[in-house]
Amino acid sequence: MSKALSLAIHPGQGLGHITLGSSLHETLSSLKSQPNVFPTIDIFYSPSEPLSTPVILNLPKNGFRLRFDGPTQRLRLIEILDFSLNSFTYDNKALIKSGDDGTAGRRLDFRQIYDRLFGPTFPGEYIPPGLKSGSDQGSYILSYPGIAFTFPLHDSAWSKKHDFVSLLSSSSARPAKSFVIFDGPSWQVARKHLYLKACPNPREWSAHSRGKDLRPEEIDHVAVKGDGVLDVFRRNASTFHIVLNQTTPQDLLTELGPPDATYRKSDRRLSIHKTRGKSRSRARSSGYESTDTGRSSYTNQDDSDGQDRLRNDESLADAAAECFYNYFHHGIDVFVSRPTERVGSSIRGLSHSDERVDIFEPDQLVASKILLHGNIPGSYPFNRYRRCRWTVGSDSAETDEDNVLTSEMSFSELSEQLQRGFQADSAYDGKSDNFQQGMVLNRGWGNSPGSSCELLGGWEESDKAKERAGKSGGEDGPGLGNTTLYGFPGMVFEVLKNDKVSCLTIY
Repeated sequence: MSKALSLAIHPGQGLGHITLGSSLHETLSSLKSQPNVFPTIDIFYSPSEPLSTPVILNLPKNGFRLRFDGPTQRLRLIEILDFSLNSFTYDNKALIKSGDDGTAGRRLDFRQIYDRLFGPTFPGEYIPPGLKSGSDQGSYILSYPGIAFTFPLHDSAWSKKHDFVSLLSSSSARPAKSFVIFDGPSWQVARKHLYLKACPNPREWSAHSRGKDLRPEEIDHVAVKGDGVLDVFRRNASTFHIVLNQTTPQDLLTELGPPDATYRKSDRRLSIHKTRGKSRSRARSSGYESTDTGRSSYTNQDDSDGQDRLRNDESLADAAAECFYNYFHHGIDVFVSRPTERVGSSIRGLSHSDERVDIFEPDQLVASKILLHGNIPGSYPFNRYRRCRWTVGSDSAETDEDNVLTSEMSFSELSEQLQRGFQADSAYDGKSDNFQQGMVLNRGWGNSPGSSCELLGGWEESDKAKERAGKSGGEDGPGLGNTTLYGFPGMVFEVLKNDKVSCLTIY
């Protein structure tokens, strides 16, 4: 049994501390941190199209439901389906009057809403019963700015000739059965662009209570310009430019704030795939090394060669200095290390500058890799990071917007356009076939993140499928199994079985 809550209604803004526009990561993390209050959290999503369809958090023990859009994963709609599980207030007045015995009532009458709380409003909308429903009751949507109530109404009583106040006050209408909170002047207007309209509120709940100077500006999206240059677009601040091998940890702290965590890199299992540099022992040029899981350490046991010993000593020194800056609330990781050999993207239309020269200072730590996380429902790392949207394209005015790649595209679309671009570049003549070769990354041998959530992505139709998927999915629910890494110059895509990009690494 969940703990009853007292929730203040804020039309157009939110319910209690749940705010419209909040990110899925922020909302789900907050709900999970209160298991006594929110004991059951069901997540509904489309396994095949998780980025183009809504993601729904259902809280059956609390009587309400939260809907997020797929591309940005921001809260768009709050649905209250059961009035008996919590108490609600509006403008410091109880939404439902208490009974004579002091217990909360269960009826939300039209007169209580229209006369006592919200006042007059424009006529709403009547929705007749479905032909296959077998019911004789339709629904009347009474709408105010930012909030709307649903009243069951006998279909035979409905007539355009009667005013809605008389209809909803008559015996043909029953008390309200639900209400929704949204951003818009009315439900009829808001529902047309419910998942498309820009959100005026910040993604973090805590942003409402903290001072502006005490928090870093949230990242809206990241534009990958090529040649190791990324433009970080923020909500209320100027664009921050990250240049690999030049941006320092001090720059990151100033612009992005302190990281939520740091992680010392210890997994060297993919180092066999890196190209050995001839001029610099610290050179790293393989993007496949960017997927670090921290499950093993590397030790060179061949001490017969003094040069190998020197390389090993340098590797140990580098390992002690380099680490990941984990920005869970931004949806990114930044690998801080000594300068590396850059493998820039010179794809036609993607190169940022033909005259860029890296200035190496061997002892200066710099940002050498950036990981942009997709937070795809069903993926292994789901809800560890907020979703970070990105684009890959040129900042040139001559670039066609249709050629800009986005984080919402399938990898098949991304790969086709990237291969076409690299094939047009003579520098990659004969090498583009390697881009089609993927490397499988096992996501089922480790421990999945603990959670009180249950992912319900349409897998419940088959018990065997649900059991099989649950073994590899994040958040203790059905998942998308192992992922595949595809490398392009300067980029590595981690791709799920549904062809969506779970993570993009820029190096």
